[in-house]
Amino acid sequence: MTQNDFWMMTAFNPLFFGVFGIFILMLVVASIILKNKSDKVKTAVLVTACVLTLIGFGLYKYFLSLDADFKVINAEMGGFNWWGELPLHLCNVNMILIPIAVLKKNKHLMSFCFFVGPLGALMALAMPGTGFNGYSLLLPRMLGYFGTHYMIFIEGLAIVTFGLYKPRFKDLPGTLITIFLITLVIFGINMLLRWSGLHTKANYFFSVETEGNFILDIFYRWIPFPFLYLLPCAAILTPYMLLITLPFELARKKKASGK
Repeated sequence: MTQNDFWMMTAFNPLFFGVFGIFILMLVVASIILKNKSDKVKTAVLVTACVLTLIGFGLYKYFLSLDADFKVINAEMGGFNWWGELPLHLCNVNMILIPIAVLKKNKHLMSFCFFVGPLGALMALAMPGTGFNGYSLLLPRMLGYFGTHYMIFIEGLAIVTFGLYKPRFKDLPGTLITIFLITLVIFGINMLLRWSGLHTKANYFFSVETEGNFILDIFYRWIPFPFLYLLPCAAILTPYMLLITLPFELARKKKASGK
């Protein structure tokens, strides 16, 4: 194996899992260190991590704008457009929402970030976009892409592992409403960018077009209208959130019963 082969990053190759393991270890160590700290300290650490990730995201996009190779690879998709690189995708919007959620102690927003942030980041890691799969991790665009998504993954989980929020069944209806409202706002931003001509293909949250996603294509055949075709996603998100919440509810009931 050459040095170039060692640093080649593809979804689910040894390097992918090795780096993923390092970030998970970071989360575990941080959670142990902060276990007996106050919520104020835990919040400060998580907010700082998100701010640093957001700064890194900005640097990553700056270097991406200068990446001649990426411009060639992405030419068919319209090339680089700053209005298309805003932190408004399903995963990286959490860099903004997590600090707001934990500072405001908004349980529905924390629930959104915990359930949706890691899920969105994991999807992006498992299915890297054009120009981000099969290249050296040492490239600025690869470091930026994978580093950002790994961080968002553990930051979303940290809301719970730090003890700032514990999922509850009773919170889930409000969480679904929060998901709906956030998606509606993002859809409005997409429409504004398209209408203004700043980014005629704006499609954050896939709220305007399916872009070939086979599941969303099915939903669009059911409901052939932008934004509205995303509504069946609730049928996937609901059991996913119920399944993850179940162990927390069982632990809470066990603790309450004194067993």
